[in-house]
Amino acid sequence: MTPRILIITGASRGIGAATARLAGAAGYDVLVNYVSNADAAASVVAAIESAGGRAFAVKADASTTAGIATIFTAADARGKLAGLVNNAGVVDAKSRVDEMGEARLTRMMRTNIVGPMLCAGEAVKRLSTLHGGAGGAIVNVSSVAAKLGSPAEYVDYAASKAAIDTFTLGLAREVAAEGIRVNAVRPGIIDTEIHASGGQPDRVARVRGMVPMLREGTADEVAKAILWLLSDQASYTTGALLDVGGGR
Repeated sequence: MTPRILIITGASRGIGAATARLAGAAGYDVLVNYVSNADAAASVVAAIESAGGRAFAVKADASTTAGIATIFTAADARGKLAGLVNNAGVVDAKSRVDEMGEARLTRMMRTNIVGPMLCAGEAVKRLSTLHGGAGGAIVNVSSVAAKLGSPAEYVDYAASKAAIDTFTLGLAREVAAEGIRVNAVRPGIIDTEIHASGGQPDRVARVRGMVPMLREGTADEVAKAILWLLSDQASYTTGALLDVGGGR
């Protein structure tokens, strides 16, 4: 039986890693993409394999054409693409818009929207019945920031995720008749390392009280939503923006 490959970008930590572990348990051969932390990626692969699943790590920058080519070439060598999770993303230091520079904005948009669009294009070439594929699913990881705007914090990040939402809706309708479902999850305050990477390691504790459920979410809770959208249980769901934000 030809392996069913699921590509997860930025899968060495946080939501990506949690999704990779669940996907391995669900029977996918998981491509664990990472940029720099080889040990973390190897740990995710080891966890999947120790649970009886199959996975392999691929070092590549999913925001560049060369990196994306590396990812998809590795997937093609291992089996048949079944799906893509566009998870890789960045935040930056808390800032007002009038304090942001071109370098920050370029990095934000290239990583958070240009890269995912290019990855999705490569996935469509392999999944679409128009190109001889058997169909499949794409899940984009957005954020509730897309509808909140994140004023005086990171409007650039929120804008990049709003672009992901619009991209999800457009692509879903574009390829719906070609056997591909395209959806997005919009996590809220989730307890992962991304807050520290943006210089706010205390952010979860600071904003927890703003969530109607009065708690942060976990990476596993988001991962379960992603796995549902990938699965046949969501066979009539496309163009959906699924909030996983505790009511926020």
